[in-house]
Amino acid sequence: MQFFENIVKPFVEKYSFGVCSYLGAKWGINESRVRLYFIYTSFVAFGSPIIFYLATAFWINIRKYLRAGFSLK
Repeated sequence: MQFFENIVKPFVEKYSFGVCSYLGAKWGINESRVRLYFIYTSFVAFGSPIIFYLATAFWINIRKYLRAGFSLK
C-alpha cells in the first residue's frame, strides 16, 4: 500500500488531465471516488468510459484556453 500512496498516486495525479478532480469538485465528491468509478465502469462497459474521459479532458483544456483569452504574438 505504501508503493501506491508514495509512487503511483502522485504520478497519476500529476499526469492526468484533471478530469476526475474537475468532476469531483463539480459534483461535490472526492476525486479518488470518481477515479474508482471510471475504473469500475471501464471494466463493466469494456472501455467506453475512456471516450467520455478523453472528451471531457479535451473540453476542460478548451475552456481553460478560452477563459485565458487568445494571444497571437
